[in-house]
Order: sequence, then structure tokens, then C-alpha cells
Amino acid sequence: RMSLTVRFWGVRGSIPTPQAENLGFGGNTPCLEVRARDGSLLVFDAGTGARRLGLRLAGDKSGRVRLFLTHFHWDHIQGLPFFAPLYAAGWELDLYSGFPAASMEQLLRSQMARPCFPAADAVRAHTHYHAMSSEGTRFGELIVRPFPLHHPGGATGYRVESPDACVVYACDHEHGDPPADLALRRAAEGADVLIYDAMYTPAEYEQKRGWGHSTWLEAARVARDAGAGRL
Repeated sequence: RMSLTVRFWGVRGSIPTPQAENLGFGGNTPCLEVRARDGSLLVFDAGTGARRLGLRLAGDKSGRVRLFLTHFHWDHIQGLPFFAPLYAAGWELDLYSGFPAASMEQLLRSQMARPCFPAADAVRAHTHYHAMSSEGTRFGELIVRPFPLHHPGGATGYRVESPDACVVYACDHEHGDPPADLALRRAAEGADVLIYDAMYTPAEYEQKRGWGHSTWLEAARVARDAGAGRL
């Protein structure tokens, strides 16, 4: 009944894990689809899950995708070279991040350059690069607002607001940094859906401090403090 539809195409960290025991939640690395009531498509991160999303979209000859990247660690961009709309002339692809637009373009083009993956010449979509404004950006009835995450090298979380629903995407965040923890709770306040990094159990985290990830227990605390509807 709400105006936002959320679909997970990948949820794993670091590398794809296609083992049988992981098929309940899938083995692909992060990619989240958010659709508005008018059909507008927002995508968050381009891990290997982006390949399957791209195949779903490939039946359309044209369209527009707004892709928001949290950061540029490999597991969050490794699906982009396999995203079918990137190679279709009728598609518009807008890429957003917390980094300067020129830096983002250089980073993403480099992963499709020789000698690693020489496919840049095959790109046919019209691509546009944007640095996110700290105040957020409006797309029709939607507003996307960025906020900082505590992660090595920096990362950005996103709050998506429609007139009657709110989704917050906060992957790759390590709790324990007071300013970042406060910013996260403020961004997640009243969210209908909170998507949060739960890489470790509390026991595992004791051996992984400083790696940039959190626990399911901290996820529950954030959801409680923010009054989120669903975690």
C-alpha cells in the first residue's frame, strides 16, 4: 500500500558466495532496488546482484536508472561491468556518490579499462556522474538524502523519502564512532524500513574491530533508537 517497493538483488559482503547453504538469502554482493509509485527506479550499489537486475531490465529498449554508490570497495561496484542497460543506447544512467563527480567517473572507468576488463568502448548508455548534495536531491515525489557512514576510506548511507514511506540504506558501517552513530540514528529516525550492516555476530566482532562492519545486535539497537518500523 505504500509508494515504495524494495527488492534485494544482493546482500553479501566481500565476495559472491554461491554455496548451497547461502541460497536462502542469495550469494550476490550488494545491490538494492527501490521503485517509486510512478515507476522511477533507484538502485543502491552495484555488486554482483546488479547483473540479475540488469537482466530483468534488458527487456526494455529504453529507460532511466539512478544508481547511488555507498563507496568504491570492490564488492559494491564489481557488478557494474555486467549491468545490461550500460550497453544499450536507449538507456540513461545517472550515477551518484559522496565523492566528486570527476573522481567517481575516473574510478568507474578504470575498472573497465585495459588490461583488466577492456569493455569501455562497448558502453552505449548515456552516463552522467553527480556528487550528492548534503541537502539531498529530489526526483519527482522522492527525496534522497545522504549521510556519512563509519567505514575505511569513507562511505555514504542514504535515506529515501516519499510522501508516505521512508527507506534507509546503511550498509558498511562500524559502530563506535559517536558522530557517525548519531548521524545514522538521525537519518534512520521514523524509517519504515532500515537496512543495516550486520556482518558479524557480537562474538565475531571482538576479533574484527576496525574492519568497518557491525553486528546484528547493534542493528537492533539502531532500529530501536530510531523507531524504525522494520529492520
